[in-house]
Amino acid sequence: MRVDGREPDQQRPVTIQTDFVRTAAGSCLIATGGTRVICTASVEDTVPPFLKGKGQGWVTAEYAMLPASTGTRKKRDGVKKDGRGVEIQRLIGRALRQAVDLKALGERTITLDCDVLEADGGTRTASITGAMVALTCAVDRLMREGKLLASPLRHQVAAISAGIVGSTPCLDLCYQEDSQAQVDMNFVMNEKGEMIELQGTGEGRAFSRSELDRLLEYGEKGIRELMTAQREALGERAVHLCAKPVLLAATGNAHKLKELQHIFEDSYTVLPMAAAGFTEDIDETGSTFAENAVLKAEAVCAATGLPAIADDSGLTVKALGGEPGVYSARYAGVHGDDEANNDLLLRKMEAVTDREASFVCALALKRPGQEPLVAEGSCPGVILRARRGKGGFGYDPLFLYEPLGKTFAEVNEEEKNAISHRARACERMKQILREDAEE
Repeated sequence: MRVDGREPDQQRPVTIQTDFVRTAAGSCLIATGGTRVICTASVEDTVPPFLKGKGQGWVTAEYAMLPASTGTRKKRDGVKKDGRGVEIQRLIGRALRQAVDLKALGERTITLDCDVLEADGGTRTASITGAMVALTCAVDRLMREGKLLASPLRHQVAAISAGIVGSTPCLDLCYQEDSQAQVDMNFVMNEKGEMIELQGTGEGRAFSRSELDRLLEYGEKGIRELMTAQREALGERAVHLCAKPVLLAATGNAHKLKELQHIFEDSYTVLPMAAAGFTEDIDETGSTFAENAVLKAEAVCAATGLPAIADDSGLTVKALGGEPGVYSARYAGVHGDDEANNDLLLRKMEAVTDREASFVCALALKRPGQEPLVAEGSCPGVILRARRGKGGFGYDPLFLYEPLGKTFAEVNEEEKNAISHRARACERMKQILREDAEE
């Protein structure tokens, strides 16, 4: 039997009180058994010198134990911190940076201060778990103030201790157990069950692989329970955890935006460029779809500092030498006049028997500090002699996709997003991004 009556795989009671410090951007008081830690998040609109001009932010941490936190008075840290405190605050900083897309955070620093009120074992792991909550609260505040378009939190992080007391693997050691443990371990993990940090020491004896496996099993169980407690404490603010990365769509076309949002919804949050305050017209001076797509993506990325995705697409008709091509949206002279563009195309195609055509899309992704990525896709079809269907936009009523026997104006959204030129370019872009991430 453990000293407090718990089962070997049972952690101590956990409570997390958010907004404990009103003056902080984010805060909580976390209690795990007899250990209590105040965690606060402070935001500064600056970054360390080594990050200036790089378009990314920073997350760092400080850790301290208050003088009475251990029962016998602990001296306050002076100019030079004690080695244990420095090691722990570096661990907290490393762990929480794993949760954040620093590019999406922008050029600002979030400092996580973890101050131990009472220490009864597991102060470092409680600090990490509480700091994740404080960080999420700070992100929520930045978003409500309009300083962030979307959450930069890509992961949820929590931490817990485990060890072998006597010959028994146990989860979440209190101080009395920790002081007698033969083996001491700390686990830091994300919501996928992936390890961020694993600290293990055979303090009294070596430990076997089977004992390690049991401790890992207990650690994963404890982390899942802590993450549930984090989400419950955050309430509606938990939506900011594990957020999808943001892409700004460099378009004012609501139809294109909707298609991009639908196609990328599993991987990205696609927002209109106007959400970042960019409403300027971009001159499409390129001679190809790819050149125009890159021009638009680069312009939005440069103005906002955020990743931007842009497409340039249109219709190419074989018998017309590739017309309307890059002039598809302004074929009849006025940009976006679909009726006039379709009427002009019908007139030019009136005596033409070869009605082969393709919708073509070039998609460009520009990320700060990186070269643009370009993906292209096309969808073959034929041009009808009269409009069919009431959906879609542009040349959709005249473009027949023969395998379905329907025009793009007759297919539903799901059908179109499975076959369209834009869908094919997006799938190619996803593949390029996967390959890029693996390099």
